[in-house]
Amino acid sequence: MVVDLPEQILLIDKPSGITSFDVIRILRKKLGVWKMGHAGTLDPMASGLMLIGIESGTKALTTLLKLPKTYEAEICFGIATDTGDITGKIVEEKIVTAIDRPLLKNVLEGMVGTLQLKVPAYSAIKQGGEALYKKARRGEVVDTPVRPMTIDSLEFQDMFTKDGKLRVLVIFSVSSGSYIRSIAEELGRRLSVPATLSALRRISIGDFLVTDAQSL
Repeated sequence: MVVDLPEQILLIDKPSGITSFDVIRILRKKLGVWKMGHAGTLDPMASGLMLIGIESGTKALTTLLKLPKTYEAEICFGIATDTGDITGKIVEEKIVTAIDRPLLKNVLEGMVGTLQLKVPAYSAIKQGGEALYKKARRGEVVDTPVRPMTIDSLEFQDMFTKDGKLRVLVIFSVSSGSYIRSIAEELGRRLSVPATLSALRRISIGDFLVTDAQSL
């Protein structure tokens, strides 16, 4: 179903490997428009739906930013990193060859609801007027704040081994402001194994679907 878009809003399917600002820069060049913004950052590793406001459409971004989001997440067991995803430096490693499926599903189901989780050290959350990731990149010890993150629903998709690591694929529907990296690490804690996010794709924002989005 195609949802009617607010005026001057584009649905873009961001590829992995570029930043959210790269998307803006590419669109500015393509469209010849400078006034532009987006409703929700995606990490360079992540792909999927971005809502882009152009000119008068930027006024709608604040409201769109608050919409719930759905992600397809691949979580890797056996390693933890300083960034909370596979791009970071490994800070803990453990051999994990198998996890009982009924146990995994039970733990996942127990995570539905509002969790109090720390935001990743490598995030755009500001502390003392500066983004946390800038402090972390300088090697500073970052006291990451705790915030409520709500998992409205989730769906276990698959468990498999890739590159010698056990991984699970889960679809999470979450509140705005939730970090899937934090949720992935929390899943590992509840299973008593290190875990990190190894792939992420945003498939919806509110009623807007990535299947209706344009590629760059």
